[in-house]
Amino acid sequence: MKQLQSVNYTKWLYLFTGVAIVINLTGLFTPILGPDATLYATIAKTMVQRNNYVDLFAYGKDWLDKPHFPFWITALSFKLFGFTTWAYKLPGILFMLMGAWYTFLFAKALYNKQIALWAVLILLTAQHIVLSNNDVRAEPYLTGLIIASVYHFYKSYTPHNFWHLLAGCLFAAGAIMTKGMFALIPIGGAVVGHFIITKQWQRLFAWRWLIAAVLVFIFILPELYCLYQQFDLHPEKLVFDHHNVSGIKFFFWDSQFGRFFNTGPIRGHGDPSFFIHTTLWAFLPWSLLLFAAIFQFIKKGRKNIEAHEWYCISGALLTFLLFSASKFQLPHYLNIVFPFFAIITAQYLSNIKNNLNAIRITQLIVIALMLTAIAALQYYFNAATFSDPSRFWMALLFGALLFLPQRLTDNLIQKIIFQTLLTSFIVNIYLNMVFYPNLAHYQAGSEAAVWINEHNDKKYPIAQIDDYYPTAMGFYSNTPVINLDADGNSPLPKGAFLLYAPSTVITALTAKGWHIQSLKTFKRYWVTRLKPAFLNEATRGTELSLMEVVLVTK
Repeated sequence: MKQLQSVNYTKWLYLFTGVAIVINLTGLFTPILGPDATLYATIAKTMVQRNNYVDLFAYGKDWLDKPHFPFWITALSFKLFGFTTWAYKLPGILFMLMGAWYTFLFAKALYNKQIALWAVLILLTAQHIVLSNNDVRAEPYLTGLIIASVYHFYKSYTPHNFWHLLAGCLFAAGAIMTKGMFALIPIGGAVVGHFIITKQWQRLFAWRWLIAAVLVFIFILPELYCLYQQFDLHPEKLVFDHHNVSGIKFFFWDSQFGRFFNTGPIRGHGDPSFFIHTTLWAFLPWSLLLFAAIFQFIKKGRKNIEAHEWYCISGALLTFLLFSASKFQLPHYLNIVFPFFAIITAQYLSNIKNNLNAIRITQLIVIALMLTAIAALQYYFNAATFSDPSRFWMALLFGALLFLPQRLTDNLIQKIIFQTLLTSFIVNIYLNMVFYPNLAHYQAGSEAAVWINEHNDKKYPIAQIDDYYPTAMGFYSNTPVINLDADGNSPLPKGAFLLYAPSTVITALTAKGWHIQSLKTFKRYWVTRLKPAFLNEATRGTELSLMEVVLVTK
C-alpha cells in the first residue's frame, strides 16, 4: 500500500513539474520589455539583417559589453522563426529548462530521486526564475550552462570520465561566452570548495584540471576572435569615449573585475546587504526555507564533514559573498545559483524531522502574503484586460490549493510543498497572463511600432526621438528606424516620414516650422521601473508621458 502511495505521489510530482514548465512558458508572447531585453533582441536582429555574426552593434555603433553566445543563439532562432517575441524568448527558456534537467540529474546523483524532483519544482517556481523567463536576458542561458558544467565536472570522476570532462568544459566555455570570466566562480566554487572542505587534495590538484583549463580556453576562442576582429584590430574606433580600446582586455578584465572593483567604464554602487533582501523576494515562495536550510546544513555538516556533499553550498555561498562585495549589483545576477539553492532547500525538506509545525505556519504566512499581494495588485492596478482563460485557471488552481494537498498525502511536508507550488502557479499565471501583458501597453515604443507596421501603407521612412530607450521601436518595427536628436538637427529622411517622439518634442518642432500631422498618441512609462504611483490606477496619470506618431511632410 505504501509503495502504491509512493508511485502515485511521484506521478503527481511529474504532473506538477509539467504545470511548472507551462507556467514558465506563459510569458512567451508578452512583448519584450526594455531597456535590456529589447536591446539584446535588437543586437541579435542586427546580426541577422547584416549577416554579420562577428561584430556586435547597438544604436548604429560598435557595442562592447556582453559576450556573443546569447546573441548567436538568438540570431539562430530569428533565422529559423523570424523576428518575433517568442523567437527571442524561447532559446533562453529552453536553456533554463536544460538547467532544470541538470538540477534533477545533479540532485539525484547527490541524494535521491524525490529530492531531485523537489529541487526541480523549487527551481521552476522560484519567483525570479519565472520572471526571468518572461523578461529574458542573459541569466536563463547562464543558469542552465553553469549547473550543466558543475554536473559534468562532478561526473568526471566516474568510469569513461573524459566525455564528462569535455562536456563540463564546453558548458563552462558557453557560460564564459555569455557573461564573462566571473561565470567560473560558481563552477569553480562548487568543485574546488567541495574538494577543499572534504580534504580531497589528490582530486583537487589532479592533472585533469590543467587539461580542463586548456579545453575551456580552446572553446572560448570564437569569442576572443570576434573581439579581436571588432576592436583590437581597430584602435581608431571610439568606445566608452576612448580610442585604442582592447576588446580582449575588456573581456578578461574590465567587464568583470572592473565592475567588481568599480574601476571599469561601467560602474555602480554596491550594498553588502543587497542580495540578502533580494533573495527574500527573488526566491519566493521558498526563501525563508532556504535560509533555514543553509543554517541547518552548515550546522550538521560541521559535525560530519566527509558524510556531506559541499558542492551546492560552496558554489552558492562563494558566488553570493563575492556578488555582495561587488560594487555593481542587479537582482538577476543571483539566478545562476538558484539550482544550488533549490537542491539545498529540497534536501532540507526531505530530511527535517522537527519543527514541522513551525515550517507549516511559516509557509502558510508566505502563501497568504503572496495571494494578498496579487489581489492588492489587481485592485490598485485594475488591469484593463483580464481574460476568461486566466480567470478560469486561477480559480481552478485556487480550488486545488484549498482541497487537493489534503487528498494527495498525509505527510505534512508533502502537503506544504504542494500548497506552496499551487500558490506559485496562481501568482505567476496572474503576473504572466494578466499583469505583464497589460503593463506592456505602457511601453509606447513597441506599441507604436506595431501600430505603424499595420498602418504605414505608403511605406514612409520611420524616425524616432526617444529619451527613454529606442530599442523597443527598433526591434518591433518592420522598417529600419532612424534615431534623431531631440532638436531634430540630425540628418532627416528625404521626403515625408513618420516620426515617433514625445508630445513635448512634437510641440517644439511644430513651433520651429515643421509641418506635422498627428496620427496616433500613446501613453508611456518605463515599465521595468515600477513605482507605487504608477501601479495605483488613481495616480497613474501623474507618472505617464505622452508619445505621438506624426507624419512630417516638411
